[in-house]
Amino acid sequence: MSKPRPNLFVIGAMKAGTSSLHNYLNNHPQIFMCSPKEPMFFSNHSNWEKGEQEYLKLFENAGDALLVGESSTNYSKAPYYSGVPELIAQFNPDARFIYIMRDPIERTISHYWFHVSYFKERRDIVTAIQQQPHYLEVSDYAMQLKLYFDAFGKERVATLTLEDLKKDATKEMQKLFAWLGVDSSFVPQNLEERKNVTPRKVLWQEKSLAGSLRNSKYWQAVKPIVPKSMRTWAKSWSNTYVDREVVDLEPVKAFLRPIQVKQVETLSELLGRQFPEWKTLYAS
Repeated sequence: MSKPRPNLFVIGAMKAGTSSLHNYLNNHPQIFMCSPKEPMFFSNHSNWEKGEQEYLKLFENAGDALLVGESSTNYSKAPYYSGVPELIAQFNPDARFIYIMRDPIERTISHYWFHVSYFKERRDIVTAIQQQPHYLEVSDYAMQLKLYFDAFGKERVATLTLEDLKKDATKEMQKLFAWLGVDSSFVPQNLEERKNVTPRKVLWQEKSLAGSLRNSKYWQAVKPIVPKSMRTWAKSWSNTYVDREVVDLEPVKAFLRPIQVKQVETLSELLGRQFPEWKTLYAS
């Protein structure tokens, strides 16, 4: 018996609510979304080398679900990851896609904080975004979408915004369910859940000695019997955090606004709609 083959891909955008959307979709009885959420099979060479059969193992419990899917934000990070739509087209030419967007200024800033936490980004936010094109490229929604429109046709890609999803999650999910051809009267029970939200304080520096102790075999052995309050204190003591809410973001917003207003003009032409919900982008 052949393994279920994914036919639904949430392709991004990163830091625009894909984790929450993945879980809402997975709540529908006719949809199976894999775990882990982001296999990144079509973007990461090391995953691709493991082979298709290894990838398909992620979906072997899909049963008789009408839609079988995954959510990898790397699939909309061109040109850093290139050729992804073409690889998916070879894999499943009938695939469908969901692309969720967010006020591009807010998304770009959140992307920066993610890199601070996980990729040791230590440049100040303005310098980092000015020097690293990747931050702006991931927020160029029109550019990312056009690659999929060219490969699959516009009718196979659904778009929505995080702002609309937050405003009326039931309405937005039922619109998606109708577009996907599953029971559109179904209301997920987890619509109040928000996944992978950037914390107010993000890791800036781990003290080398304390970090070594926390990563030691001794600590791993005793950790299960150490009270949670003490573990939390130890983590706080060993690390330096930056409070996002005290960082002046006006300079980076001023830098981003003229660039991203133009990008969104192209997006509006491409999709035939405006984005008044993006308050930071259009702030005077």
